[in-house]
Amino acid sequence: MKNFYITTTLPYVNGEPHIGFALEFIRADVIARAKKLEGYEVFFNTGTDEHGSKIHKKAEEAGIDTQTYVDGFSEKFKDLIPLLGISNDVNFIRTTDKSHIKSAQAFWKLCKDRGFIYKKNYIIKYCIGCELEKTESELVEGKCPLHTQMNIEEINEENYFFKFSEFQQPLLEFYSKNPDFVIPSFRYNEIKNFVKAGLQDFSISRLKSKMPWGIEVPDDNEHVMYVWFDALVNYISCLGWPDDTNKFKKWWIDSENVVQYCGKDNLRQQSAMWQAMLMSIGLPNSRQIVIDGFITGEGGIKMSKSLGNTVNPIEIVKEYGTDALRLYVLKDLHPFEDSPFTLNMFKEAYNAYLANGLGNLVSRVMKMVETNGVVFDESKAPKLNTLKHLEYYKKFEINKVCEDIWLRIQETDKYIQENAPFKTVKVDLEKGKEQISFLYASIFHIAKSLEAIMPGTSVKILDAVKAGKLEAPLFMRK
Repeated sequence: MKNFYITTTLPYVNGEPHIGFALEFIRADVIARAKKLEGYEVFFNTGTDEHGSKIHKKAEEAGIDTQTYVDGFSEKFKDLIPLLGISNDVNFIRTTDKSHIKSAQAFWKLCKDRGFIYKKNYIIKYCIGCELEKTESELVEGKCPLHTQMNIEEINEENYFFKFSEFQQPLLEFYSKNPDFVIPSFRYNEIKNFVKAGLQDFSISRLKSKMPWGIEVPDDNEHVMYVWFDALVNYISCLGWPDDTNKFKKWWIDSENVVQYCGKDNLRQQSAMWQAMLMSIGLPNSRQIVIDGFITGEGGIKMSKSLGNTVNPIEIVKEYGTDALRLYVLKDLHPFEDSPFTLNMFKEAYNAYLANGLGNLVSRVMKMVETNGVVFDESKAPKLNTLKHLEYYKKFEINKVCEDIWLRIQETDKYIQENAPFKTVKVDLEKGKEQISFLYASIFHIAKSLEAIMPGTSVKILDAVKAGKLEAPLFMRK
Protein backbone atom coordinates (compact mmCIF):
# COMPACT_ATOMS: atom_id res chain seq x y z
CA MET A 1 0.00 0.00 0.00
CA LYS A 2 1.24 3.51 -0.86
CA ASN A 3 1.64 6.16 1.84
CA PHE A 4 0.41 9.75 1.76
CA TYR A 5 1.06 12.45 4.39
CA ILE A 6 -0.95 15.67 4.61
CA THR A 7 -1.03 18.38 7.25
CA THR A 8 -2.73 21.69 7.88
CA THR A 9 -0.96 24.56 9.53
CA LEU A 10 -1.64 24.71 13.24
CA PRO A 11 -4.12 27.48 14.11
CA TYR A 12 -2.90 30.00 16.66
CA VAL A 13 -5.03 29.74 19.79
CA ASN A 14 -5.46 33.46 20.44
CA GLY A 15 -9.19 33.49 19.70
CA GLU A 16 -12.25 31.51 18.70
CA PRO A 17 -12.12 29.16 15.68
CA HIS A 18 -13.13 30.98 12.50
CA ILE A 19 -14.16 30.16 8.96
CA GLY A 20 -10.65 30.64 7.56
CA PHE A 21 -9.26 27.70 9.48
CA ALA A 22 -12.40 25.65 8.82
CA LEU A 23 -11.70 26.10 5.09
CA GLU A 24 -8.15 24.78 5.38
CA PHE A 25 -9.21 21.93 7.65
CA ILE A 26 -12.02 20.83 5.31
CA ARG A 27 -9.89 20.99 2.15
CA ALA A 28 -7.11 18.92 3.70
CA ASP A 29 -9.71 16.41 4.92
CA VAL A 30 -11.17 16.03 1.42
CA ILE A 31 -7.73 15.28 -0.03
CA ALA A 32 -7.06 12.80 2.80
CA ARG A 33 -10.40 11.05 2.19
CA ALA A 34 -9.91 11.00 -1.57
CA LYS A 35 -6.49 9.38 -1.16
CA LYS A 36 -7.95 6.72 1.16
CA LEU A 37 -10.65 5.95 -1.39
CA GLU A 38 -7.88 5.62 -3.98
CA GLY A 39 -6.24 2.95 -1.80
CA TYR A 40 -3.55 4.94 0.01
CA GLU A 41 -2.66 4.69 3.68
CA VAL A 42 -2.93 8.28 4.92
CA PHE A 43 -1.46 10.21 7.85
CA PHE A 44 -3.49 13.40 8.33
CA ASN A 45 -2.14 15.91 10.85
CA THR A 46 -3.53 19.04 12.45
CA GLY A 47 -3.50 20.60 15.92
CA THR A 48 -2.86 23.88 17.72
CA ASP A 49 0.04 26.35 17.88
CA GLU A 50 0.21 27.49 21.51
CA HIS A 51 3.34 29.56 22.15
CA GLY A 52 4.34 33.16 21.47
CA SER A 53 3.87 36.70 22.75
CA LYS A 54 0.41 37.15 21.23
CA ILE A 55 -1.01 34.23 23.24
CA HIS A 56 0.82 35.26 26.40
CA LYS A 57 -0.66 38.76 26.17
CA LYS A 58 -4.16 37.38 25.58
CA ALA A 59 -3.87 35.22 28.69
CA GLU A 60 -2.64 38.20 30.70
CA GLU A 61 -5.57 40.29 29.46
CA ALA A 62 -7.95 37.51 30.50
CA GLY A 63 -6.28 37.32 33.91
CA ILE A 64 -5.59 33.58 33.74
CA ASP A 65 -2.59 31.29 33.63
CA THR A 66 -1.28 30.89 30.07
CA GLN A 67 -1.40 27.09 30.14
CA THR A 68 -5.02 27.21 31.31
CA TYR A 69 -5.76 29.68 28.51
CA VAL A 70 -4.28 27.49 25.76
CA ASP A 71 -5.87 24.34 27.20
CA GLY A 72 -9.31 25.89 26.80
CA PHE A 73 -8.79 27.16 23.27
CA SER A 74 -7.09 23.98 22.10
CA GLU A 75 -10.21 22.02 23.07
CA LYS A 76 -12.36 24.41 21.03
CA PHE A 77 -10.27 23.68 17.94
CA LYS A 78 -10.29 19.96 18.68
CA ASP A 79 -14.09 20.12 18.84
CA LEU A 80 -14.05 21.17 15.17
CA ILE A 81 -13.06 17.63 14.16
CA PRO A 82 -16.54 16.08 14.49
CA LEU A 83 -18.29 19.40 13.83
CA LEU A 84 -16.72 19.75 10.36
CA GLY A 85 -17.01 16.06 9.49
CA ILE A 86 -13.23 15.56 9.64
CA SER A 87 -11.82 12.04 9.38
CA ASN A 88 -11.94 10.44 12.82
CA ASP A 89 -8.36 9.16 12.52
CA VAL A 90 -6.82 12.63 12.15
CA ASN A 91 -3.77 13.20 14.33
CA PHE A 92 -4.11 16.22 16.67
CA ILE A 93 -0.85 17.70 17.96
CA ARG A 94 -0.37 20.53 20.45
CA THR A 95 2.90 22.46 20.57
CA THR A 96 2.69 22.25 24.37
CA ASP A 97 2.79 18.43 24.18
CA LYS A 98 5.86 17.01 25.94
CA SER A 99 6.74 14.96 22.85
CA HIS A 100 6.70 18.08 20.65
CA ILE A 101 8.78 20.08 23.12
CA LYS A 102 11.37 17.29 23.18
CA SER A 103 11.43 17.18 19.38
CA ALA A 104 11.74 20.97 19.00
CA GLN A 105 14.67 21.04 21.43
CA ALA A 106 16.36 18.15 19.59
CA PHE A 107 15.90 20.04 16.30
CA TRP A 108 17.46 23.19 17.85
CA LYS A 109 20.46 21.30 19.22
CA LEU A 110 21.17 19.57 15.92
CA CYS A 111 20.80 22.84 13.99
CA LYS A 112 23.15 24.61 16.42
CA ASP A 113 25.67 21.76 16.38
CA ARG A 114 25.79 22.01 12.58
CA GLY A 115 26.65 25.73 12.85
CA PHE A 116 23.39 27.35 11.76
CA ILE A 117 22.43 29.07 15.04
CA TYR A 118 24.30 31.96 16.66
CA LYS A 119 23.61 34.76 19.15
CA LYS A 120 23.78 38.54 18.65
CA ASN A 121 22.25 41.86 19.72
CA TYR A 122 19.76 43.40 17.32
CA ILE A 123 16.99 45.95 16.82
CA ILE A 124 13.95 45.06 14.70
CA LYS A 125 10.43 46.16 13.93
CA TYR A 126 8.00 43.40 14.87
CA CYS A 127 4.32 42.71 14.13
CA ILE A 128 2.68 40.81 16.97
CA GLY A 129 -0.26 39.94 14.72
CA CYS A 130 1.99 38.08 12.25
CA GLU A 131 4.57 37.08 14.87
CA LEU A 132 7.14 38.17 12.26
CA GLU A 133 9.86 40.75 11.78
CA LYS A 134 8.99 43.51 9.30
CA THR A 135 11.22 45.62 7.09
CA GLU A 136 10.35 49.24 6.31
CA SER A 137 9.37 48.23 2.77
CA GLU A 138 6.76 45.82 4.16
CA LEU A 139 5.03 48.50 6.26
CA VAL A 140 2.33 50.87 5.08
CA GLU A 141 2.31 54.17 6.94
CA GLY A 142 4.34 52.48 9.67
CA LYS A 143 1.94 49.56 10.14
CA CYS A 144 1.62 45.97 8.97
CA PRO A 145 -0.91 45.90 6.08
CA LEU A 146 -2.47 42.72 7.52
CA HIS A 147 -2.87 44.11 11.06
CA THR A 148 -3.48 47.83 10.65
CA GLN A 149 -5.11 48.15 14.07
CA MET A 150 -1.89 47.03 15.80
CA ASN A 151 1.19 49.14 16.46
CA ILE A 152 4.53 47.83 15.26
CA GLU A 153 6.81 47.03 18.20
CA GLU A 154 10.53 47.69 18.27
CA ILE A 155 12.60 44.92 19.84
CA ASN A 156 16.11 45.67 21.07
CA GLU A 157 17.74 42.70 22.76
CA GLU A 158 20.15 39.78 22.47
CA ASN A 159 18.63 36.81 20.61
CA TYR A 160 19.64 33.63 18.87
CA PHE A 161 19.52 33.73 15.07
CA PHE A 162 19.08 31.14 12.33
CA LYS A 163 21.48 31.49 9.37
CA PHE A 164 18.72 31.82 6.79
CA SER A 165 21.05 33.84 4.53
CA GLU A 166 23.13 30.74 3.81
CA PHE A 167 20.22 28.97 2.14
CA GLN A 168 19.48 31.30 -0.77
CA GLN A 169 21.24 29.15 -3.35
CA PRO A 170 20.18 25.76 -1.93
CA LEU A 171 16.55 26.92 -1.92
CA LEU A 172 16.71 28.25 -5.48
CA GLU A 173 18.27 24.98 -6.66
CA PHE A 174 15.56 23.03 -4.84
CA TYR A 175 12.85 25.17 -6.44
CA SER A 176 14.30 24.68 -9.93
CA LYS A 177 14.27 20.89 -9.52
CA ASN A 178 10.72 20.79 -8.12
CA PRO A 179 8.44 22.82 -10.43
CA ASP A 180 5.26 21.75 -8.63
CA PHE A 181 6.54 22.38 -5.11
CA VAL A 182 4.20 25.32 -4.42
CA ILE A 183 0.61 25.31 -5.66
CA PRO A 184 -0.57 27.56 -7.33
CA SER A 185 2.24 28.59 -9.65
CA PHE A 186 1.82 32.34 -9.05
CA ARG A 187 2.57 31.77 -5.35
CA TYR A 188 5.61 29.73 -6.36
CA ASN A 189 6.85 32.66 -8.43
CA GLU A 190 6.25 34.92 -5.45
CA ILE A 191 8.42 32.86 -3.07
CA LYS A 192 11.14 32.38 -5.69
CA ASN A 193 11.32 36.15 -6.19
CA PHE A 194 11.47 36.64 -2.42
CA VAL A 195 14.44 34.26 -2.13
CA LYS A 196 16.18 35.70 -5.20
CA ALA A 197 16.06 39.16 -3.60
CA GLY A 198 18.29 37.91 -0.79
CA LEU A 199 17.69 36.34 2.62
CA GLN A 200 18.38 37.75 6.04
CA ASP A 201 19.07 35.71 9.16
CA PHE A 202 16.04 35.76 11.45
CA SER A 203 15.67 35.75 15.20
CA ILE A 204 14.62 32.42 16.70
CA SER A 205 14.52 33.21 20.42
CA ARG A 206 13.12 35.68 22.93
CA LEU A 207 14.43 36.66 26.34
CA LYS A 208 12.56 34.64 28.93
CA SER A 209 12.54 37.61 31.30
CA LYS A 210 10.44 39.57 28.77
CA MET A 211 8.36 36.77 27.24
CA PRO A 212 8.38 33.58 29.31
CA TRP A 213 5.77 31.62 27.33
CA GLY A 214 7.69 29.31 25.01
CA ILE A 215 9.89 26.24 24.76
CA GLU A 216 13.13 26.74 26.65
CA VAL A 217 16.26 26.94 24.51
CA PRO A 218 18.55 23.94 25.17
CA ASP A 219 21.49 24.83 27.41
CA ASP A 220 20.29 28.42 27.90
CA ASN A 221 17.40 28.90 30.34
CA GLU A 222 17.39 32.67 29.74
CA HIS A 223 15.83 32.24 26.30
CA VAL A 224 12.71 30.61 24.86
CA MET A 225 12.24 29.63 21.23
CA TYR A 226 10.62 32.02 18.80
CA VAL A 227 7.13 30.72 18.04
CA TRP A 228 7.66 30.01 14.33
CA PHE A 229 10.83 27.98 14.89
CA ASP A 230 9.02 25.87 17.44
CA ALA A 231 5.72 25.49 15.58
CA LEU A 232 7.17 24.46 12.21
CA VAL A 233 8.83 21.45 13.81
CA ASN A 234 5.36 19.98 14.46
CA TYR A 235 5.29 18.64 10.90
CA ILE A 236 7.90 16.06 11.89
CA SER A 237 7.42 15.87 15.66
CA CYS A 238 3.95 14.44 14.95
CA LEU A 239 5.74 11.61 13.11
CA GLY A 240 7.87 10.75 16.14
CA TRP A 241 11.07 12.51 14.99
CA PRO A 242 13.81 11.94 16.10
CA ASP A 243 13.05 8.89 18.27
CA ASP A 244 10.60 6.83 16.21
CA THR A 245 12.71 6.27 13.11
CA ASN A 246 10.33 3.73 11.54
CA LYS A 247 7.30 6.01 11.77
CA PHE A 248 9.25 9.00 10.50
CA LYS A 249 10.68 7.02 7.60
CA LYS A 250 7.27 5.64 6.65
CA TRP A 251 5.52 9.01 6.46
CA TRP A 252 8.20 11.62 5.69
CA ILE A 253 10.78 9.67 3.72
CA ASP A 254 8.78 6.95 1.99
CA SER A 255 5.42 8.66 1.39
CA GLU A 256 4.47 9.23 -2.23
CA ASN A 257 3.67 12.82 -1.24
CA VAL A 258 4.18 15.09 1.77
CA VAL A 259 1.64 17.92 1.52
CA GLN A 260 1.25 21.02 3.67
CA TYR A 261 -1.86 23.20 3.37
CA CYS A 262 -1.55 26.82 4.50
CA GLY A 263 -2.86 30.34 3.92
CA LYS A 264 -1.05 32.85 1.73
CA ASP A 265 0.22 34.69 4.82
CA ASN A 266 2.20 31.51 5.60
CA LEU A 267 3.92 31.31 2.22
CA ARG A 268 7.30 32.53 3.46
CA GLN A 269 7.30 30.40 6.61
CA GLN A 270 6.25 27.14 4.94
CA SER A 271 8.01 27.25 1.59
CA ALA A 272 11.25 29.04 2.52
CA MET A 273 11.93 29.22 6.28
CA TRP A 274 10.83 25.66 7.05
CA GLN A 275 12.58 24.26 3.99
CA ALA A 276 15.84 25.96 5.01
CA MET A 277 15.42 24.60 8.54
CA LEU A 278 15.04 21.07 7.17
CA MET A 279 18.13 21.53 5.01
CA SER A 280 20.07 22.78 8.03
CA ILE A 281 19.77 19.42 9.81
CA GLY A 282 20.01 17.26 6.70
CA LEU A 283 16.37 16.16 6.40
CA PRO A 284 14.43 15.83 3.12
CA ASN A 285 12.21 18.76 2.19
CA SER A 286 8.44 18.82 2.06
CA ARG A 287 7.08 17.72 -1.34
CA GLN A 288 4.23 20.20 -1.89
CA ILE A 289 2.91 23.35 -0.25
CA VAL A 290 -0.69 24.25 -1.16
CA ILE A 291 -1.51 27.93 -0.60
CA ASP A 292 -5.08 29.02 0.14
CA GLY A 293 -6.28 32.56 -0.47
CA PHE A 294 -7.96 34.60 2.25
CA ILE A 295 -11.66 34.64 3.00
CA THR A 296 -12.86 38.21 2.84
CA GLY A 297 -15.88 39.78 4.48
CA GLU A 298 -17.84 42.92 3.72
CA GLY A 299 -15.85 45.37 1.61
CA GLY A 300 -13.28 42.75 0.61
CA ILE A 301 -11.42 42.99 3.93
CA LYS A 302 -9.57 39.84 5.05
CA MET A 303 -11.29 37.96 7.84
CA SER A 304 -9.05 37.52 10.88
CA LYS A 305 -9.29 37.09 14.62
CA SER A 306 -7.14 40.17 15.07
CA LEU A 307 -9.60 42.33 13.10
CA GLY A 308 -12.63 40.80 14.80
CA ASN A 309 -14.58 40.34 11.54
CA THR A 310 -14.72 36.57 11.41
CA VAL A 311 -17.64 34.21 10.82
CA ASN A 312 -18.03 31.43 13.36
CA PRO A 313 -18.27 28.01 11.63
CA ILE A 314 -19.94 26.51 14.69
CA GLU A 315 -22.98 28.78 14.27
CA ILE A 316 -23.23 27.94 10.55
CA VAL A 317 -23.15 24.20 11.24
CA LYS A 318 -25.82 24.53 13.94
CA GLU A 319 -28.13 26.28 11.47
CA TYR A 320 -27.36 24.52 8.18
CA GLY A 321 -25.44 21.33 8.97
CA THR A 322 -21.88 20.13 8.50
CA ASP A 323 -22.04 19.16 4.84
CA ALA A 324 -23.62 22.45 3.82
CA LEU A 325 -20.57 24.29 5.13
CA ARG A 326 -18.20 21.76 3.56
CA LEU A 327 -19.80 22.13 0.15
CA TYR A 328 -19.77 25.93 0.20
CA VAL A 329 -16.09 26.29 1.06
CA LEU A 330 -15.19 23.59 -1.46
CA LYS A 331 -17.39 24.66 -4.35
CA ASP A 332 -17.88 28.43 -4.09
CA LEU A 333 -14.61 29.61 -2.52
CA HIS A 334 -11.69 29.66 -4.93
CA PRO A 335 -9.03 27.07 -4.06
CA PHE A 336 -6.15 29.57 -4.38
CA GLU A 337 -7.49 33.13 -4.70
CA ASP A 338 -9.20 35.38 -2.14
CA SER A 339 -12.94 34.74 -1.93
CA PRO A 340 -15.80 36.68 -0.30
CA PHE A 341 -18.00 35.05 2.33
CA THR A 342 -21.20 36.52 3.71
CA LEU A 343 -24.10 34.79 5.41
CA ASN A 344 -26.47 35.93 2.65
CA MET A 345 -24.24 34.41 -0.04
CA PHE A 346 -24.04 31.20 1.95
CA LYS A 347 -27.81 30.98 2.41
CA GLU A 348 -28.46 31.53 -1.31
CA ALA A 349 -25.98 28.81 -2.23
CA TYR A 350 -27.45 26.43 0.35
CA ASN A 351 -30.94 26.75 -1.07
CA ALA A 352 -29.79 26.53 -4.69
CA TYR A 353 -27.34 23.62 -4.40
CA LEU A 354 -28.84 21.60 -1.57
CA ALA A 355 -32.46 22.32 -0.61
CA ASN A 356 -33.66 22.91 -4.20
CA GLY A 357 -30.88 20.93 -5.86
CA LEU A 358 -29.45 17.71 -4.47
CA GLY A 359 -31.97 17.35 -1.64
CA ASN A 360 -34.98 17.85 -3.89
CA LEU A 361 -33.61 15.47 -6.52
CA VAL A 362 -33.01 12.64 -4.06
CA SER A 363 -36.44 13.11 -2.48
CA ARG A 364 -38.22 12.99 -5.86
CA VAL A 365 -36.31 9.95 -7.10
CA MET A 366 -36.68 7.94 -3.89
CA LYS A 367 -40.40 8.72 -3.78
CA MET A 368 -40.80 7.28 -7.30
CA VAL A 369 -38.66 4.28 -6.33
CA GLU A 370 -40.69 3.55 -3.20
CA THR A 371 -44.08 4.10 -4.88
CA ASN A 372 -43.32 1.84 -7.83
CA GLY A 373 -41.19 -0.82 -6.16
CA VAL A 374 -38.22 -0.30 -8.45
CA VAL A 375 -35.26 -2.63 -7.85
CA PHE A 376 -31.79 -1.05 -7.67
CA ASP A 377 -29.28 -1.76 -10.44
CA GLU A 378 -26.23 0.50 -10.49
CA SER A 379 -25.45 -0.39 -14.11
CA LYS A 380 -28.57 1.43 -15.31
CA ALA A 381 -26.77 4.84 -15.28
CA PRO A 382 -23.17 5.77 -16.11
CA LYS A 383 -20.70 6.46 -13.32
CA LEU A 384 -19.16 9.89 -12.97
CA ASN A 385 -15.67 10.24 -14.45
CA THR A 386 -13.52 9.02 -11.55
CA LEU A 387 -10.24 9.48 -13.43
CA LYS A 388 -11.08 13.11 -14.12
CA HIS A 389 -11.84 13.63 -10.42
CA LEU A 390 -8.54 12.02 -9.42
CA GLU A 391 -6.70 14.49 -11.65
CA TYR A 392 -8.55 17.40 -10.05
CA TYR A 393 -7.71 16.12 -6.56
CA LYS A 394 -4.07 15.71 -7.58
CA LYS A 395 -4.04 19.40 -8.52
CA PHE A 396 -6.00 20.34 -5.37
CA GLU A 397 -8.80 21.72 -7.55
CA ILE A 398 -11.62 20.37 -5.40
CA ASN A 399 -14.00 23.01 -6.75
CA LYS A 400 -13.84 21.35 -10.18
CA VAL A 401 -14.86 18.00 -8.70
CA CYS A 402 -17.87 19.74 -7.11
CA GLU A 403 -18.76 21.47 -10.37
CA ASP A 404 -18.68 18.16 -12.24
CA ILE A 405 -20.93 16.49 -9.65
CA TRP A 406 -23.41 19.37 -9.74
CA LEU A 407 -23.47 19.21 -13.52
CA ARG A 408 -24.61 15.59 -13.18
CA ILE A 409 -27.26 16.67 -10.66
CA GLN A 410 -28.56 19.27 -13.13
CA GLU A 411 -28.56 16.73 -15.97
CA THR A 412 -30.50 14.28 -13.80
CA ASP A 413 -33.05 16.97 -12.93
CA LYS A 414 -33.35 17.75 -16.64
CA TYR A 415 -33.99 14.07 -17.36
CA ILE A 416 -36.95 14.13 -14.97
CA GLN A 417 -38.34 17.28 -16.59
CA GLU A 418 -38.01 15.92 -20.13
CA ASN A 419 -39.22 12.35 -19.48
CA ALA A 420 -41.64 12.78 -16.55
CA PRO A 421 -41.22 9.14 -15.41
CA PHE A 422 -43.85 9.69 -12.67
CA LYS A 423 -46.35 10.11 -15.54
CA THR A 424 -44.85 7.52 -17.89
CA VAL A 425 -45.16 4.78 -15.29
CA LYS A 426 -48.94 5.25 -15.26
CA VAL A 427 -49.36 4.61 -19.00
CA ASP A 428 -46.33 2.38 -19.72
CA LEU A 429 -45.22 0.57 -16.56
CA GLU A 430 -42.14 -1.09 -18.07
CA LYS A 431 -40.81 2.09 -19.70
CA GLY A 432 -41.58 4.16 -16.59
CA LYS A 433 -39.73 1.73 -14.33
CA GLU A 434 -36.78 1.76 -16.72
CA GLN A 435 -36.61 5.57 -16.45
CA ILE A 436 -36.89 5.46 -12.66
CA SER A 437 -34.19 2.78 -12.57
CA PHE A 438 -31.91 5.16 -14.48
CA LEU A 439 -32.58 7.88 -11.89
CA TYR A 440 -32.10 5.41 -9.02
CA ALA A 441 -28.64 4.44 -10.31
CA SER A 442 -27.84 8.11 -11.02
CA ILE A 443 -28.29 9.25 -7.43
CA PHE A 444 -26.25 6.24 -6.30
CA HIS A 445 -23.31 7.35 -8.47
CA ILE A 446 -23.74 10.95 -7.30
CA ALA A 447 -23.60 9.76 -3.68
CA LYS A 448 -20.43 7.74 -4.34
CA SER A 449 -18.75 10.76 -5.91
CA LEU A 450 -19.60 12.81 -2.79
CA GLU A 451 -17.90 10.43 -0.33
CA ALA A 452 -14.87 12.68 0.22
CA ILE A 453 -16.71 15.99 -0.13
CA MET A 454 -19.94 15.49 1.82
CA PRO A 455 -19.38 12.23 3.72
CA GLY A 456 -22.47 12.50 5.93
CA THR A 457 -24.79 13.23 3.01
CA SER A 458 -23.19 10.48 0.93
CA VAL A 459 -23.95 7.93 3.65
CA LYS A 460 -27.57 9.10 3.95
CA ILE A 461 -28.16 8.75 0.20
CA LEU A 462 -26.46 5.36 0.04
CA ASP A 463 -28.55 4.17 2.99
CA ALA A 464 -31.70 5.35 1.20
CA VAL A 465 -30.63 3.55 -1.97
CA LYS A 466 -30.07 0.35 -0.01
CA ALA A 467 -33.41 0.64 1.81
CA GLY A 468 -35.36 1.69 -1.26
CA LYS A 469 -36.75 4.75 0.48
CA LEU A 470 -35.69 8.05 2.05
CA GLU A 471 -36.64 8.38 5.71
CA ALA A 472 -36.34 12.19 5.95
CA PRO A 473 -35.45 15.11 3.63
CA LEU A 474 -31.72 15.71 3.31
CA PHE A 475 -31.93 19.53 3.40
CA MET A 476 -34.72 21.86 4.45
CA ARG A 477 -35.13 25.17 2.64
CA LYS A 478 -34.03 28.17 4.74
